[in-house]
Amino acid sequence: MKKILLFILVSCVLFVSGCNDSDNSQKVEAGDYISVNYTGSLEDGTVFDTSIEEIAIEENIYNPYRNYEPLPFVAGAGQMIKGFDDAVIGMGIGEEKTVTIPPEEAYGAYCPELLIPVPAEDFESANITPIIGQKVTYQNQVVTIANISEENVTLDCNHNLAGETLIFTIELVSIEKA
Repeated sequence: MKKILLFILVSCVLFVSGCNDSDNSQKVEAGDYISVNYTGSLEDGTVFDTSIEEIAIEENIYNPYRNYEPLPFVAGAGQMIKGFDDAVIGMGIGEEKTVTIPPEEAYGAYCPELLIPVPAEDFESANITPIIGQKVTYQNQVVTIANISEENVTLDCNHNLAGETLIFTIELVSIEKA
């Protein structure tokens, strides 16, 4: 009788643990709706973005108007930069990894062709005093003022991370299978 009870008890434990393991063994596939915590930094260690409030405060990039929470997106749908999208495929819940993403899988190379001279008088007529580094809207795009002369204000239309190798620490928080 003890052997039968022991057999039943062991069988139940194996059955229940097998059910739990199947949830933990889910891996991200293209089309899955997932959420991740992440921290992005440059090669010199400068943190430029994170989903974790404590890290944002520690790295002095905290924005009180932002919600610091896991980032949701559809894996493989092109909603993220290619290197980030590729990195999450195959991850399991709770898994953490650090990936290095070259510019061509992030925001591309820096293109000098995207430096656009705009007549300084356009800024005067809009009652804007240009300042180097200032963000302005030009043709429905946020750009940065790169240079100012008497004749022109040069706008940099490159993404601010163009030409940068990015390093992300990614932790998979959840998966909803497609």
